[in-house]
Amino acid sequence: MHAVTEQAVAPVVQFLRMISPLSWAPIAVALFGIGNQPVIFLVAAASVWPIVLNTAAGVRAIDPGLLLVARSFGASRREQLTAVILPAVRAQVQTGLRIGLGIAWVVLVPAEMLGVRSGLGYQILNARDQLAYDQVMAVIVVIGVIGYALDTLSRVVLDRR
Repeated sequence: MHAVTEQAVAPVVQFLRMISPLSWAPIAVALFGIGNQPVIFLVAAASVWPIVLNTAAGVRAIDPGLLLVARSFGASRREQLTAVILPAVRAQVQTGLRIGLGIAWVVLVPAEMLGVRSGLGYQILNARDQLAYDQVMAVIVVIGVIGYALDTLSRVVLDRR
């Protein structure tokens, strides 16, 4: 990314990144109504930043010499992208995806407390309203198990060559 572009975009990205995704809940409900759409918006708003920031860091870390060598061999922009840039940023993108998945999972549960009729967040509120704290604990354990399984699966899928 060009330095001028990065200087212009960085303050906006950092400002938006630092706003808690759950603070957008009233706006998401006002825009999308009750249901799954606000939940999807909140999860996306939370998980996009680690992916974007890790990808940008990976692009910045590319050795300019690699691109010069590719150009000297007559590589087109597309060939530079597929042969140099994408392989060079792969690890950072994978890290961003894995962190983004974890954040998405953490935000999903409270986002499901926003007037939806299903989901783990809904189950926690429902059990709490019935004073069934054993069920609350059971759902918390399920959240942990599913989160662990998602992280393990993401490691297996993303680390595959």
